[in-house]
Amino acid sequence: MKFLVSNDDGVNAKGINKLAQMLKELGDVVVFAPNRDRSGASNSLTLDRPIRVEKISDTIFSVHGTPTDCVHLAVTGVLDDEPDMVVSGINNAANLGDDVLYSGTVAAAIEGRYLGLPAIAVSIVMDSVKDNHRHRDYDTVTHFLKKIVEHVIMHPLPKDTILNVNVPNLPIDEIKGMKITRLGNRHKAENAIPTRDPRGFKMYWIGPAGPEADAGEGTDFHAVKNGYVSISPIQTDMTKHSFINDLAVWAKTI
Repeated sequence: MKFLVSNDDGVNAKGINKLAQMLKELGDVVVFAPNRDRSGASNSLTLDRPIRVEKISDTIFSVHGTPTDCVHLAVTGVLDDEPDMVVSGINNAANLGDDVLYSGTVAAAIEGRYLGLPAIAVSIVMDSVKDNHRHRDYDTVTHFLKKIVEHVIMHPLPKDTILNVNVPNLPIDEIKGMKITRLGNRHKAENAIPTRDPRGFKMYWIGPAGPEADAGEGTDFHAVKNGYVSISPIQTDMTKHSFINDLAVWAKTI
């Protein structure tokens, strides 16, 4: 197996290095990741300028672009050999519910799927109260992710599907198991936070994500809160198929 590894926390993030180390037990690994933190970059491609790719070593590349740029460039010509699978992460915070719309980590996996490769996104879930002074337990993440990757190798995903994996920041023996979940969702985001630059001009920080809304049993929120690894299948086909016929009836009246 040849694995392409990316993320949105940057090529030097601890999570991506832990991920690459684990995948080396299963095959060859190439890291193609942003040169800096690009969290929240979503599925953006850089189209207004050429993208610099720096070769750090034979298997590590630092890209002056987004996570989507990284996977796109790697698969469409920069690498001599096309990878067999894209694995994105380990994101240093959760990607639950609505988070997947903004996450560069999830976007890197989606780009891999668009380019015809099986893909997995993986994140570690920190408890905002308990984990304030606790290190991220990446060994727990890689322990369970290895099992998931091995399963996907043996049982290929549907053509339009990626897996979004979230692992609680707990020791291995405190994880209760793995659950297949759907995405929950959050309430409206909190208000933008005004500030001023050194010249006095008004600026804004994007406000924090909203609190959990749909977080009941069966959701990714519920699983990780109760000590389970959450595995959510996400489809890249965003068509609302069940609404096509209703919309077609309306279109005929125009």
